[in-house]
Amino acid sequence: MSTDANNTLHNGSALEFKSSTFSVPVLVLSSNDWIIIEHQLQKKIQLAPDFFKNSPIVFDVQWLNKNKLDIDIAGLLDTIRKAGLLPIGIRGGNEGQNKQAIDLHIPVYSVHNSLSNEHKNIDRTPAKAQAVAPESAAKAQATIITHPVRSGQRVYSSGDLIVLAQVSAGAEIMAEGNIHVYSTLRGRALAGVQGNVEARIFCSDLEAELISIAGTYKISEDMRSIARNKPVQIYLQEHALIIKDIA
Repeated sequence: MSTDANNTLHNGSALEFKSSTFSVPVLVLSSNDWIIIEHQLQKKIQLAPDFFKNSPIVFDVQWLNKNKLDIDIAGLLDTIRKAGLLPIGIRGGNEGQNKQAIDLHIPVYSVHNSLSNEHKNIDRTPAKAQAVAPESAAKAQATIITHPVRSGQRVYSSGDLIVLAQVSAGAEIMAEGNIHVYSTLRGRALAGVQGNVEARIFCSDLEAELISIAGTYKISEDMRSIARNKPVQIYLQEHALIIKDIA
């Protein structure tokens, strides 16, 4: 390439920053017992291993600090990584924890109120008896997505998840409550991921790669006989997934 061509390329912009919003699961801790944390973390990941594999995650220690329960950030990061997750931020940390996180190249996320939504319904039993304790999906605020969920994107909701556009092949949507897709569902949809067997999936057109409720799942090969271009609901009945037309 000529010198003039190189100068032309170098004079142009090689990059730019754009604002964007990504949905990342938040790991809310309410125990500093390493054995309990590791056990319950593995148990929850087993409900949807493909979704959580190499998934970015923010860990929240605000409740621990509020109740004067110390936790070693380096040890926590090690536990999270051993579970196959990729920690990308700390939330609710004190000054020492935030400094330790930054020294370990983990960004600090701010908390906008004194007790975030994830903590409102945590059972206040002794902390040693519990670990990862997300709020009840029935009471959690619904997450509404108004744009298409594209291939490679992941969306997580601690309550119901409502998608007003299509979910593309290769995308993953996950909710502790119900999932509503008011368009074509082509990716992977996992409802009731914390064991809520009453959760349901609703969509206008089912062409999914995988559907799951509380760990019970069907893949695309199991859904070949399902009629396209019509609304359906999916729910659990006697440990089996039922796909039923919505009249």
